[in-house]
Amino acid sequence: MIPSFKNIHPKFKLDGNYFDREALKEVAYSFVNEGTSYEQTIGNFLIDWLDEKTYVDVFTSGSTGNPKQIRLDKQAMVHSALATGDFFGIKEGNSALQCLPSNFIAGKMMLVRAIILGWSLDLVAPTSNPLEKLQKNYDFCAMVPLQVENSLENLHQIKTLIVGGAPASSALIERLQAVSTKIYATYGMTETITHIAAKPLNYLPKGKKAIYQTLPNIQINTDDRNCLVINAPRITEEKICTNDVVVIISEGTFDWLGRYDNVINSGGIKLHPEQIEEKLSSLLQNRFFVTAVDDKQLGKKLILIVEHESQKIDTSTLQETIKSSEKFSKFEIPKAIYSLENFLETNTGKVQRGKTLTLLDL
Repeated sequence: MIPSFKNIHPKFKLDGNYFDREALKEVAYSFVNEGTSYEQTIGNFLIDWLDEKTYVDVFTSGSTGNPKQIRLDKQAMVHSALATGDFFGIKEGNSALQCLPSNFIAGKMMLVRAIILGWSLDLVAPTSNPLEKLQKNYDFCAMVPLQVENSLENLHQIKTLIVGGAPASSALIERLQAVSTKIYATYGMTETITHIAAKPLNYLPKGKKAIYQTLPNIQINTDDRNCLVINAPRITEEKICTNDVVVIISEGTFDWLGRYDNVINSGGIKLHPEQIEEKLSSLLQNRFFVTAVDDKQLGKKLILIVEHESQKIDTSTLQETIKSSEKFSKFEIPKAIYSLENFLETNTGKVQRGKTLTLLDL
């Protein structure tokens, strides 16, 4: 029997304590009135979740445009929680850590999963190193790549970890191979109520590339742009047409190439910035991204922008390093390299490429 959003699993615990519906409402109001800023955010969502409405209003992250408010059906969120528990094998009574901010869907869904699936959920502030002061072990946790990077020495405290919000760099993925935790990258968005697919980041056979596997009750295909189309009837009645260019490997599996709106046509060659950035990540320690600017000969030329506190980097040496690497085709080598002291970000810490590019005043 599928649980209702109106019910709280009898094994649900928050910070070690059992709560029924009325008691959880009291905790929510206490968080709002007396809690820290992150607890207030949690409290506000719990109040929304526990009211009589059948929906909640949430904001998208704004990584591909301005944040917008959308309405999500609470029972659809229950279905999303059930799919996550099924896919990753996280059962009632298991422990989980909530270290993401709860003002966006990823943090909200950690709360919903715990309430619906009967997890024992602990709350910590959504810092860049959430495991720093914790001694306890957990069955499940969700983090962004920056948190993973800063928690490497303590990741053994997590049995299963999902990573979202931004792609993990190849350098980080390499370091994860020595970690005992089972770690997965997730694919999804607010409209799909977080992830609809995941791929392993470690425990991979040597030489085998990780590909995304869809969660239960998700069907996929592509449109005429080779962009992913998601059919998730238990989450949304309408099919979701994305701007993510993919290659479907088999039924329910796909390889993500990059954003359609990021594709660069340089001299007739289509370049996916995300694929180039994955190769560059082993050569650069600072944050960076590749994009394009107008060019008389090529139409668009590929450039690399690096975040550097002094705004000065040895671009000629970096250019030679890239050229001498065997990872890049001649079309994937940036025609110019620039540096900026700070990138512009969304509220969730994602780089706003278009707005950052305007800082160069090219």
